[in-house]
Amino acid sequence: MTQAYRRRGLALALLAATQFVLVLDASIVGVALPSIGTDLEFAPENLSWVANAYTLTFGGLLLLGGRAADLLGRRLMFMAGMTLFAVTSLVGALSVNAEMLVGARAVQGIGAAIVAPAALSLIMTLFPAGPERYKAMGVVGAVAGAGGAAGSILGGGLTEWLGWESTLYVNVPIGILAIALSPWLLPEAKDPGARGFDLAGAVTATGGLALLVYTLVDANDAGWDSAQTLGLGALSLLLIALFFVVESRAAHPLVPLQIFRLRALRGANIVTLLSTMAMFPMFFYMTFYMQQVLDYGPVKAGLAALPLALTIAVTAGAASALITRVGVRAAMAAGLVVTAAGLAWFSRMSADGSFLVDVLGPSIVMGVGGGLAFVTTTVGATSGTRQEQSGLASGLFNTAQQFGGSLGLAVVVAIATARTTHVLNGGEQVVAAALTEGYQIGMLTAAGIALAAGLLALVLIPGRSAENKGQDLADTPDLVKI
Repeated sequence: MTQAYRRRGLALALLAATQFVLVLDASIVGVALPSIGTDLEFAPENLSWVANAYTLTFGGLLLLGGRAADLLGRRLMFMAGMTLFAVTSLVGALSVNAEMLVGARAVQGIGAAIVAPAALSLIMTLFPAGPERYKAMGVVGAVAGAGGAAGSILGGGLTEWLGWESTLYVNVPIGILAIALSPWLLPEAKDPGARGFDLAGAVTATGGLALLVYTLVDANDAGWDSAQTLGLGALSLLLIALFFVVESRAAHPLVPLQIFRLRALRGANIVTLLSTMAMFPMFFYMTFYMQQVLDYGPVKAGLAALPLALTIAVTAGAASALITRVGVRAAMAAGLVVTAAGLAWFSRMSADGSFLVDVLGPSIVMGVGGGLAFVTTTVGATSGTRQEQSGLASGLFNTAQQFGGSLGLAVVVAIATARTTHVLNGGEQVVAAALTEGYQIGMLTAAGIALAAGLLALVLIPGRSAENKGQDLADTPDLVKI
């Protein structure tokens, strides 16, 4: 094994670990929220903003972060983002009141929005398109997919044994190590032909996306038909529409619209949005079901999620071989159909259920489908892009993931809550039974979304022959003019 090959392997390990932490951080504090609320005297209606503040800035600034990586250098932006992420994690852990913690989480999301597209684009720079990149994406998909499930495992253990502050402290040594290793392991890469900065595009994109995330995460509290939700939703969509107008006329656009001519990229981002809508609520509802219905403690609930995390990791690691054999489209569709089956199985949970009957089987099935879906959507969303566009492609993909998670959680929570409320108002005295009925309809909704995503993959993603012929690049020669 040559030194260059070994160094690439270490670079992949560093970047994959970073993606794991970013995904983990979106969910790890969920288990700690009750303890945070007690210690910092949060008003109950404001406690969700510990998670939402991170999601808001992370999702809103990803496009800007991806383009900044192309313009200013991917290693430079990776290190800058990790520095901000680690410092604000420390500030959050040291918070003495609610305002300080929410502010730290918001700035932490800014750091994540810089790091995520830079890390993925560095992987695209290090590994050429084809089986070698498929294997690298398999590793990233394995750890990132497991990160969502591992959040409840680590969050439960750290909160119970070391206190809620440890869920943020854990980021600090990881950030320091990543920053120290970056100059040695990661190449500096940027778009050498980039000129100028699209300020109008940056303002409209960031404003529209951030406002849309805020509207979605607050819709269940404000009401889906409230003046706030409808007004802010309309304003966010207006800003996003204005962004596309600006981009079509800008001399140096933040997002050159020609990139959407790439069929695989365009289709994979749509499928990613839907697949994340289906899968992200699953991690929350598994935790809620085990703690609120089965009466598990945080540590026991975390350990019960371990089969899901391990199955995702193993499947994602093996996904590259399947993609090489059958192509991205078939593997993606198969993964999403299996995910839908696992979610449908999980929707059959019962109020007097058990881990072996109601959790283990669905977890393994969802882990197989989810691991395959994570890798195939990542490969599809970065197919056909040149190295100088890798930050932009990574930013688009991460944006689709973040918005899918926010929208899925908002929709599924609204449907599940409505069902639970209906059962309670109908005279049902057993809260656990009412909660279970809500979770059942929520997971069945998620299963429907996953199945729709799988069917769309067959329509929107290029077939095996198109992959082999490189048709995406052949019909978009002007993409080099970013």
